[in-house]
This record gives sequence, C-alpha cells and structure tokens, in this order.
Amino acid sequence: MSDALIVAIDGPSGVGKTTASRLVARELNIPHIDTGAMYRAIGVAALREGISVHDAAALEELTGRTRIEFLPGERPRVILNGEDITGMIRTPEISMAASHVSAVPAVRRALVRLQQAMGRAGGGVLEGRDIGTKVFPETPHKFFLTATPKVRADRRYRELLAKGQNIPFETVLAEASQRDEQDSSRADSPLTYDETYTVIDTSELSITEVVQWIVDEVRSGR
Repeated sequence: MSDALIVAIDGPSGVGKTTASRLVARELNIPHIDTGAMYRAIGVAALREGISVHDAAALEELTGRTRIEFLPGERPRVILNGEDITGMIRTPEISMAASHVSAVPAVRRALVRLQQAMGRAGGGVLEGRDIGTKVFPETPHKFFLTATPKVRADRRYRELLAKGQNIPFETVLAEASQRDEQDSSRADSPLTYDETYTVIDTSELSITEVVQWIVDEVRSGR
C-alpha cells in the first residue's frame, strides 16, 4: 500500500469543499483531486452526445472512452478529451447531470479506480461524497463539511450571480435539496459519514478557519 498522504474531504454541495480542498492541498504541498469534477465531466460528455443520464449501459461505454485530466495552477483546469471545460461544469444543469451519473455503479467503479491511482501516485486532497467511505477508507484524515441548507444555497446563488447567471434563489435552494436527496438515497456509495470523520459545520466559519482546522489536524496526526 502506498505511503502517500491522502486527505478525504466529503460533504454536500455548497459547503466550500472545492475551495477548502484546493487551499489545504496548497498548504500541505500535495495535489488537489476534484473527484466531483470527474462526474461533472462525464455529465458534460453525456449531454453533448445526447446520452440519457439514466441510461446506465450507455454511460458505462461513454466513461470507458472518456479521458479526464487536471491541470494544476492558480486556476486549476478540468480537461475533457483534450478540451478545457472548466468554465462549463458548475451550472445547475451539469450539477444535476453529475448527480444522476454518479449513481451509476459502473461509472463510479471506473472513476474510483482513476481516483485511487492518482492518489496513490503522489498523494492528494480528494473531495467528493464518498472519499473516506469508499475511495480511501483507510486514510486517517477524513473530514465531512456541512452547513445549513439556506447558507449553502446562498453561497451557490452568489457564485452563480458572479458568473452572470441570474437564477432565482428559490430555484437554487430547491435544486440543492433535490440533489441532496439523490446523493443521500442512491444505492451505490451514498453521501454519508461515520465516526471516523471529523465533522466541520462551515455555516459560521470563514474558509480560512476551515482550512486551518483541517491542516492542523492532519499535521498533528489526529
């Protein structure tokens, strides 16, 4: 088994996983592996090819011929079959597609193998919904980020506004609740955590405080 440092950061959307994970990785000088972006990339590929996100066989075939890469840097990039799709994977449509795609066991198995290979090659901070339960259950460094539904929806709403997407707050809140239900109730690797996790409620914390909490615990070996 690899001795590479693996930090698992799980939780629903809107809790600050992506930003926190990127900054934790920078502090610890290890790669940031955005597993959610992988499912979003498959969602993009499926929508482009007109493949239903409920067609498990077609999604399995699609995943098998899809190449996903990450380019590190100040603004990390997500590359799908050689094309930079970073700017298009955070829309509500792609978020919902990713939730459906991630419920397909064959897709999860393929992407989990890729995530494990990347982590074992050079360590990493991996964010997602089942990193500490399914992808790297052996790591002692597991964190589950949470926040109230209203806080999470408000963060998402402001993020979309900053990108020029003026979607009603009520719609953002409803979509977040729908995705939570899908992710928590799916049969394969649902969104959950256990007693091996450190749970951090980010509702009243700054991103700096969240990052420092995680980094301090990892460095102390807790």
